[in-house]
Amino acid sequence: MRTRIFFVRHGESIHAEQGVIGGPQGCQGLTARGRRQAARLGRWITEEIGDDTASVHSSTLRRAVETAAAIAAVGGLPVSQDCGLCTWHTPPEADGLTHAEFARRLGTEGGGVYRPFQVGNETWAEMVTRTSRAVVDLAHRHRGETLVIVGHAETVEISFNALGLLPVHRSFDLKVSPASMTEWVTDQDPTQWPPPRWTLSRFNQSAPAEDVPASG
Repeated sequence: MRTRIFFVRHGESIHAEQGVIGGPQGCQGLTARGRRQAARLGRWITEEIGDDTASVHSSTLRRAVETAAAIAAVGGLPVSQDCGLCTWHTPPEADGLTHAEFARRLGTEGGGVYRPFQVGNETWAEMVTRTSRAVVDLAHRHRGETLVIVGHAETVEISFNALGLLPVHRSFDLKVSPASMTEWVTDQDPTQWPPPRWTLSRFNQSAPAEDVPASG
């Protein structure tokens, strides 16, 4: 029994171009380039899935929803949303602010793994627990299948905690590109105890360039 999970970071987004906090209101979805990235990624992932039973799951933020919809449309796959896969649950008053404004208005003295850097924000440990729970629950419900989880840079980073069982605070950083794919695979039962061993097959890969037909 093989369970395979493709973790996808959403395509290029408008909020990132604007440099603002992209919560439910601040996120305006994908740029035109981001939509092209999502469609291309969808074609690649559909080929990778092949005949596997598969489904697509995304965070509830617009940039992830649009990326997931593009991927699901190519393969005719079922798609659902889960707030557990979202990036930081920032307070509503921060939504749409620039990062500098967020820090100035709601910043705290200090912060870290177990203490937030901004008033009302999640801690890193809280987000790791929330996202890991969502990922593991999906793996349990879809064991023996292929899942496409569309989220954010943090979602991909937390896959190392949820599946690789790394400590909450890593001693290294990860760079996760827009419209990239990271793959984890296990041949063991995701519901077993002790936890199964997952293999990181690919990290931060972009869809290969598509051939452009030569002009007449």
